[in-house]
Amino acid sequence: MKIQYLGHSSFKISTGAVTIVTDPFDPQKVGLPYPKIQADLVLSSHDHFDHRYLEEITGEPFVIGAPGEYEVKDIKVWGFPSFHDAENGAKRGKNTIYLFEAEGLSLCHLGDLGHPLDEKTVEEFEDLDVLFVPTGGTFTIGPSEASKVVAQLEPKIIIPMHYRVDGMDESFKELQPVSAFLGEMGVEQAEPKEELVVSAKNLPIEPEVVILSSK
Repeated sequence: MKIQYLGHSSFKISTGAVTIVTDPFDPQKVGLPYPKIQADLVLSSHDHFDHRYLEEITGEPFVIGAPGEYEVKDIKVWGFPSFHDAENGAKRGKNTIYLFEAEGLSLCHLGDLGHPLDEKTVEEFEDLDVLFVPTGGTFTIGPSEASKVVAQLEPKIIIPMHYRVDGMDESFKELQPVSAFLGEMGVEQAEPKEELVVSAKNLPIEPEVVILSSK
């Protein structure tokens, strides 16, 4: 399986003949480039412009944008309801957390999670291999909360997302950089990788934070 970062909360996950894209964003409003990309499956955590922009997605992808259980081309997906804030959605609405399985790996994309996870939800994510976690704060959980969610879920690989980078639109200026999350995780240095190639046979023994550079 190959994982590439497209920026913000968007990833391209290539598994066999299937391409999965998470949370595609509007490049003009976010301020970051977004490639035209062919996908078989799109997972959208919620319908904001920076998480459900389908104009650059080509092919005929199956788009999932709500909780439920799905199977697309042998990819199993479970969507779990959550909120975009700590006030049961009163400020920013609902958010869908996705758990999906491919190539014997279990992956979770938290979308714009805005609150700690309850015990019932945590129980759904046993033996998690890869976690995509928002870390920038303001619109989602911040660095400290993100580290606590990581501790709750105990993934083998942690990939931060939704943090501030150079070039973003002014509307995202309050996001914290990824270095703040690394500090919370006790990681002194993490050299960005262009992509992550992972299989069930090469998972790290100890939890590992992986920073991916966007395309």
